[in-house]
Amino acid sequence: MATHPQDREVIRLLRDVSRSFFLTVRILPRAVRPQIGLAYLLARATDTIADTEFVPPEARLLTLQQLRGVFQDPSRTAPPMAPYVAAGAAVDSRATGFPADATAPRPAQLPSAGEIRLLSRLEDILTLLETFAAADQELVRRVLDTITGGQELDLRRFANASSNQIVPLATAGELDDYTYRVAGCVGEFWTRLCRARLFPSDSIDDTEFLADGVRFGKGLQLVNILRDVPRDLRMGRCYFPLDQLTRAGLAPSDLLGKENENRFRPVYDAWLDRAHEHLAAGWNYTLAIPHRCIRLRLACAWPILIGVRTLAKLRSQPCLDPDRTIKIDRTEVRRLIVRSILLYPIPSRWAQIFTREGTSPSKPVASVGNFQ
Repeated sequence: MATHPQDREVIRLLRDVSRSFFLTVRILPRAVRPQIGLAYLLARATDTIADTEFVPPEARLLTLQQLRGVFQDPSRTAPPMAPYVAAGAAVDSRATGFPADATAPRPAQLPSAGEIRLLSRLEDILTLLETFAAADQELVRRVLDTITGGQELDLRRFANASSNQIVPLATAGELDDYTYRVAGCVGEFWTRLCRARLFPSDSIDDTEFLADGVRFGKGLQLVNILRDVPRDLRMGRCYFPLDQLTRAGLAPSDLLGKENENRFRPVYDAWLDRAHEHLAAGWNYTLAIPHRCIRLRLACAWPILIGVRTLAKLRSQPCLDPDRTIKIDRTEVRRLIVRSILLYPIPSRWAQIFTREGTSPSKPVASVGNFQ
């Protein structure tokens, strides 16, 4: 699969920290696989730092600022990861969870075993970045600068948040800005890199292509937000705009109660619609990629199809119940992958997969291999 040393190292670490993105990166063309995989790993590292509640918020913020400085100027020294590695080693994070009782104490969020390995290898990963062409390095550094800036903003915004003090975003504009900073900018990075490396001379409306790439990323992030509402609320984080909640006669703390489901549902459903629209733009983006770029098209299609299936499930499930878990299981993922491959030679049928997956119930298929 991979031949370059940096490619093999990135693949090994990706397997440790991301089951779903690993599916995407393993199918990418070799010309862009290491750059995208390494950018993801560094973004995952900064996200782990931002979320390690065992370390005080001000210390996490300083670490993020220092790493952002490294992304901007590679001559700077990376900050030590020892506090975060120690936090993960202190308690097995797989045993932690969020209690249904909003007033009960919640264990600190800690790095997983894979994330510990990632943070331990951070300096090596930064060194790998310097092996890329200058133009590719610039794209990676730019997207990481934007992502880290968004994580810093999020950390400041929710520094004092808790289940007893839920902090909401103020407006839809703030949510749109957040989804751009942590995911939409990834679509922009992905687009510029793939356009330059894979199909630089093909005739494409670059303005629309880039805009749809940004919406692709925003849509995936909105799916995460919509899926994780109960968990985020118990962390004191409300990504739903206060002005919309107020118009619905709700305070952020009301969302901790399942009895307020009906009043909240119109706000929630409107964001489900927005996420679907963003993913539809992502599907248009995928169809705009030259048909010969099968690996890239599949790498784009799979997260979109998983996302739209998740949205379909979220529409029929209670959104405030902390005991419910919405997840696309491995059987469904296999089905999506197999179907997208089998239908690829029939462009008209392949183009319809998005609409079908957004509305149809899932159907089991036989196992086609290990996609862990």
